[in-house]
Amino acid sequence: MGQLFGTDGVRGVANKYPMTAEMAIKIGQAVTYILKKKGHRPKIAIGKDTRLSGYMLENALVAGITSMGADAIIIGPIPTPGVAFITTNIDADAGIMISASHNPFEDNGIKIFSKEGFKLTDEQELKMEELILSDWMSEKVALPEELGRAYREDDALGRYIVFLKNSLPRNLNLENMKIVLDCANGATYKVAPLLFKEMRAQVTSLNVNPDGMNINLNCGALHPEGLAQKVLQTKADIGLAFDGDGDRLIVVDEKGETLSGDQVLAICAARLKQENRLKNNILVTTIMSNMGLSVALKKMDIEHVQAKVGDRYVLEEMQKKDAIIGGEESGHIIFLDHHTTGDGILSALQLLYVLKNENKPLSELAKIMQVFPQVTINVNVKSKPPLEDYPEITASIKKAEKELSDSGRVLVRYSGTQAMCRVMVEGPTEEETGMLAASVAQAIKNNLG
Repeated sequence: MGQLFGTDGVRGVANKYPMTAEMAIKIGQAVTYILKKKGHRPKIAIGKDTRLSGYMLENALVAGITSMGADAIIIGPIPTPGVAFITTNIDADAGIMISASHNPFEDNGIKIFSKEGFKLTDEQELKMEELILSDWMSEKVALPEELGRAYREDDALGRYIVFLKNSLPRNLNLENMKIVLDCANGATYKVAPLLFKEMRAQVTSLNVNPDGMNINLNCGALHPEGLAQKVLQTKADIGLAFDGDGDRLIVVDEKGETLSGDQVLAICAARLKQENRLKNNILVTTIMSNMGLSVALKKMDIEHVQAKVGDRYVLEEMQKKDAIIGGEESGHIIFLDHHTTGDGILSALQLLYVLKNENKPLSELAKIMQVFPQVTINVNVKSKPPLEDYPEITASIKKAEKELSDSGRVLVRYSGTQAMCRVMVEGPTEEETGMLAASVAQAIKNNLG
C-alpha cells in the first residue's frame, strides 16, 4: 500500500485529507491522463452510494475528468458492482465508485475500476499515486476547446437489473418466497427491492430511506439484528443484508440465525460441485475464513486455496488458479463466471438458486459447515508500526498460540481502511477464545492505543 491507496482504494474522513474535493479533482485528472491517447477521447463512469459527501466528491471528480479533456458519465446512487458492470456495458474507459463501503457516513472513499470491470492492481494504484502526488497537472490540462463534457446515464439501474437476472436460469423466479431485505440506507436501496419484486418474491424492505447520514447506522450487513427480528416476525424464508455500497452479503435463515460469508460460500460451492460446474474443484477464501470451512471443504473433497485479506487478493488468486468462486467471511463473494467483483445482490441470487433447487430450509443447508467459535476484537490505534517491534504484543500472541496448539489459531493484522488493528482468535470454546483474544487486544491497546 502507498500513501493514498489502501486495500480498497482511497478512504478517509470526508472533507479532510485525503478525502477532499481538491484530492478528488487530482484523482479524476490522474485517471484521465493515464487513459488519454492521441485521437481517443476517454469516457469515465462515476457512481456513488448515499453519503452526504458524495455530492461534493462526485462534482470534484467530474471537474478533474473534464479538465483533462475526457467525458464523465454520471450514474448516481448504485452499488459498487453496478459501477463495474456499467463500465463494461457502456464501453467506458474506466469506472469510479464513491463510497466508504461499511464505514460510517462521516467517511468516504474512491475506488477505481478498469475498462474490463476489475479493480486496479497494487502496481497500477502506485503508478496513479505518483501522478497524483506530483506537480504535473498545470502543464497537462486540456485546451479550452478540448474540455470534456458531463452526461447523466438514466438507465443504469435498469441495465444492472437485467444483468443480475441473467445470472440465473431464464425460467427461474422467486414466486412464493418471502424475503426480507436490509439495504443499510445505502447504494442498494432502490435496486434490490425493485429486482426481487420483479422476480415475484414477497418482499419486506428495511432501511431504504437514506438521508445522507444514516448509511450503515445500526443496520445492514454489519448489524443484522433488526433483520433477524423482522424475518421471525414475518415468518420469512430468508433475510438478506447488504452493506453501504452493496458489495457484500450477510444472510439470516428462517429461524433468525445469522450465516457468515463462509457458510454461504460452502453452500454455493457444494451445489456447483454437485452440478459439475465447480471449475478446477477450487474455492478461494482469505486467511480470515473460519476453520470450520476448511473442515467442510475437506469432507466435500474441494480444494481450499487461501489468499491475503481483501477481496482484490481473493480475485487475483482466483484468476491464477482459474477458479470461479471465492470470497471472504465478511460476505464479499465473487462468482467470476458472472461478474468481475464481489456483488451482494448477485450473491443473494446464487444462494436463492440453491435454496429453490434443494427445496430445503436455509437452516438445513447451513449445517453443511460447523462454525468454530471465533472472536474478533478491533483495537483503535494511533499508528501502524510493525507488531514484531513490540515485545509485549508478540509475547501475548505466542502465549495464545501455545495454549490453543492445534485446536485453534490467532490472526492479528492492521485494517487496510481504518486506524485499527484486528485480533481474531478461533478455538475450541467461546470462553477460551474470548479470553485469549482479550489478552492479545489489551497488549495492543497498551502499546499502540
